[in-house]
Amino acid sequence: MKNESAAATLGDRLVMSAKKKAAHSEALAQGRHEDFVIALLSWYRQNKRDLPWRRTRDPYAIWVSEVMLQQTRVDTVLGYYDRFMRAYPTVSALANADLGEVLTTWSGLGYYRRARLLHQGAAAVRAVGLPKTAADLERVPGIGRYTAGAIASIAHGEATPLVDGNVARVLARWFAIEAEVSRGVGQRRVWELAGELVRMRSASEDAGAFNQALMELGAMVCTPRAPRCGECPSRHHCEARARGLEHRLPIMTRKTAPVAWRRVALVAFAGARVLLGRRAGVELMNGMWEPPMADATDQQDAKTIAAGLARGLDLAASRVRVVGDVLHVLTHRRMMITVVRAELPVRARVSKKSPVLAPYDAFVLADPSARKKLACATLTKKLIVAAQ
Repeated sequence: MKNESAAATLGDRLVMSAKKKAAHSEALAQGRHEDFVIALLSWYRQNKRDLPWRRTRDPYAIWVSEVMLQQTRVDTVLGYYDRFMRAYPTVSALANADLGEVLTTWSGLGYYRRARLLHQGAAAVRAVGLPKTAADLERVPGIGRYTAGAIASIAHGEATPLVDGNVARVLARWFAIEAEVSRGVGQRRVWELAGELVRMRSASEDAGAFNQALMELGAMVCTPRAPRCGECPSRHHCEARARGLEHRLPIMTRKTAPVAWRRVALVAFAGARVLLGRRAGVELMNGMWEPPMADATDQQDAKTIAAGLARGLDLAASRVRVVGDVLHVLTHRRMMITVVRAELPVRARVSKKSPVLAPYDAFVLADPSARKKLACATLTKKLIVAAQ
């Protein structure tokens, strides 16, 4: 009995010791995390860029900025953001605007689906305004988990996480996450850590600043290539740096090569005017104006295809000639477009109300000033320049 009692006592002591060690390790981790949060916020206050969307707590303005910043550099967004906010200063102004006008204002920024979803979301909340919590914001059309977290934390101070590419990279390196962070276990772990950090006392007091600090560190210091570790406020606690993994992490899925897509564009001039069609339906670039295009193969003659486009519009095209190719690379497509220039009678006319050539629902002969008022993508401008 004495031996059994002694064994039980020893066992209890071992369990207690293990619990104490676990509690001690957790306390050390919490202290380390707290140091990270405090150092990051201090660095951010001293080094943050002065950006227009950081001068406001207006949830609508923050929403617009976050949508524009998706897959687009800050320097590119700046001019478009100011112009867009002047045109549509409130949710109601955006919701009440014609989609074509919104696309025109967005023209040149690319990824036009963002503008369509922004317009759709504004229409959905026009009567009540944007919700305040991340959970409710995710119910708005076009607002995902990241954007909901950004609006809720920056505009309303909710201690809710957000994870974009910059944040995932910072956390993958700081915690040495050796799993793919764009999906599966790695992605869940990054979101969990972002949530734990933003809910810590020193971060939750200004959750918006903390989330922006994470993004800023990823954009300015913890960059994809050649991270500037010597400038990082938390370099002494970074697991990846300690283990020499800062150049290998984060682990990301290798991007799929864009699919090749050959097309022919008819760039038809009637004096200073150029023939443009408006894409319709759910296809790529719907609602945007462009020279009429059709798919092609290497065996097809570009002039024949272009002449067929003109005949489909009942236009008498002359001096039809191939002027060259234009390469335009999208996220998932590599478009090689053969440009065919043609001349139309100076007095040629087309009707906006008579769709006669799929996938277009309207056509116009637009001079340079008129083209500025249409939603024209960068590709449209490239094709016209190539044909001149």
